[in-house]
Amino acid sequence: MEHGMQRRIDRMFARDRRMACIALLLLWVTLGYVFIAVTASTTDPAVRTALSIGVTGVLVFNTASILAMVRHYKDDKDHIYGLDIRHLDEHRARKAELVAVEDEVLVQP
Repeated sequence: MEHGMQRRIDRMFARDRRMACIALLLLWVTLGYVFIAVTASTTDPAVRTALSIGVTGVLVFNTASILAMVRHYKDDKDHIYGLDIRHLDEHRARKAELVAVEDEVLVQP
């Protein structure tokens, strides 16, 4: 694969990995806040236990799924991002052609 294409693929993968980490961090912060807010306002141990189990389950499964997604993207990034880049390039080329045609139509008397 050419160097320019590989560099674009690496940039897209890095951006997606960064966004996945940010989403995961926001999930942990949000659920941590909800857990603290709800446990502070309840005295029932059954509610606290249920909330603890629920929050733990959501965090474990969502963290695992996001990490698995990033791992899969890393393993197959040439195919995944290469296809995206080809489609983006084709779309830009078509858009440029349409603009050129519209400019020609507007210039003609």
